[in-house]
Amino acid sequence: MQDDGCTFSMKRRDLLRMIGMSAGAAAMYQAMSSLGMAAESNFKGHPQLQGAPKNTTVLILGAGIAGMVAAYELRQAGYKVQVLEYNHRPGGRNWSLRGGDRYTELGGFTQHCQFDEGLYLNPGPWRLPHHHHGILSYCRKLGIPLEPFVQVNHNAYVHSAKAFGGKPQRYRTVNADYRGHVAELLAKSTQQGKLDAQVSKEDQEILLESLRDWGALDKNLAYATNMESSNRRGFDKDPGGGLSARPVPSKPIALDELLDSRLWGALSQGEIYEFQTTLFQPVGGMGRVGEAFGKALDGVIRYGAKVTAIQQDEHGVTATYEDAAKPGTALKAHGDWCICTIPLSVLSQIPMNVSALMTEAISAVPYAASVKVGLQFKRRFWEEDEHIYGGITYTDLPIVNIGYPSAGFHSSGKGVLLGAYIWGLHAFEFTAMTPQQRVQKALEYGSQIHPQYKQEFETGVAVGWHRSPFTMGCFGLWSDESRAKHYDNLCQIDGRIALAGEHASYLPAWQEGAVTSALDVVERIHQRAVAEARS
Repeated sequence: MQDDGCTFSMKRRDLLRMIGMSAGAAAMYQAMSSLGMAAESNFKGHPQLQGAPKNTTVLILGAGIAGMVAAYELRQAGYKVQVLEYNHRPGGRNWSLRGGDRYTELGGFTQHCQFDEGLYLNPGPWRLPHHHHGILSYCRKLGIPLEPFVQVNHNAYVHSAKAFGGKPQRYRTVNADYRGHVAELLAKSTQQGKLDAQVSKEDQEILLESLRDWGALDKNLAYATNMESSNRRGFDKDPGGGLSARPVPSKPIALDELLDSRLWGALSQGEIYEFQTTLFQPVGGMGRVGEAFGKALDGVIRYGAKVTAIQQDEHGVTATYEDAAKPGTALKAHGDWCICTIPLSVLSQIPMNVSALMTEAISAVPYAASVKVGLQFKRRFWEEDEHIYGGITYTDLPIVNIGYPSAGFHSSGKGVLLGAYIWGLHAFEFTAMTPQQRVQKALEYGSQIHPQYKQEFETGVAVGWHRSPFTMGCFGLWSDESRAKHYDNLCQIDGRIALAGEHASYLPAWQEGAVTSALDVVERIHQRAVAEARS
């Protein structure tokens, strides 16, 4: 496969999705780890930076999570810090679109978000895994309240336009039926002696007992229509009270029909390390993290500063930038050291005198294509009509999934769904549309799952990340080959310049990658600064 920007970013997520559908969560996680997309955080705590040289200055480019973590820690240690940020807000990709916000993308399309108060879309990150200790530690340190993020909801849907006449199926029914049929097949193989060479007689008895429990099998080790299976997949008529209390068991989907539907491919999603319970979200939107950092760094960040050149010499680093309020102006900011967190997709277009090895590394990492669409509805019909409280519905339609809000349960009034979270080829197709066309397409596809869309829809916003002027893509896509050749060169301190961000980590696309990358760079810059002061 050619490793260029378009082909690479179109293929990567599609490949992982195919691995997950055909081989399950374990294989998909292994592939993600190999590709640098899933790994345990190496956060070991906040750095203890002792003996910062007096009056030493650090210039930080970018007020995303990496830039603000670096600024926070260096200022705490006694360094004089200045941050230049392209946007008029802190956070970078840590961002929530709320009512009243305006967003202009490349190409000139401007969206005016008209969500009701308290409602939002997270165009970038939207969940915090429990083992991403670095970003969670800053949430504690900055007093950012968190609440559970519902990843797996057994009452949400799995859907294929090509199966069951396009009718969505509850996650719980597909999950129960898949497990039940697999358990029955394995139990029969065990009874027929086909596992004698692999499993002792004693262990076979234990295996059968476990399969009976795991798959809700009956006394004959069959997955059948009865109370046991219905207690997993749901009843045709739920148990109740009084004369009409008797429940009616439901009939499992036939094995061949279930396999052909390929809906089982969605069952592994909650098993992936990053998606395992418990996950969190900031109360009020992911942008609360960036906003809290911005408040803590009040007076340190200069907003509306578009960096146009970066030059270093033996004495320090100078960034030339344009003030958004005065286009055409050429202003300068200087630091003894520089930590640059600008996404590589943008940085590759900015003149910077670093080594040939770092220059090559910066240009070697393409960025993923992704689109998110937020849809506001007149009422929370997914709760009122379908009893879906949080979680995700998966579909083979181009919108890929629908995310339900994990907060505000049973609240009256309106709500916002993540109406699409698109990757690969479809992301490029949606990015080429106008924002309004993206919203309309999300409505068209989503109404195949929720017919209420057409009647209940009010307003929407749609962010195509390759049209984002401050990132020009979603996140850095590494391959094994590019990591082996370029990763260390990207992360080395080059003269007086060091890079940080999710692209300089083994956790790309995650804020934890940005945090741990920044902390690593901060410690190395500190060591260099102290050594220079002593020499």
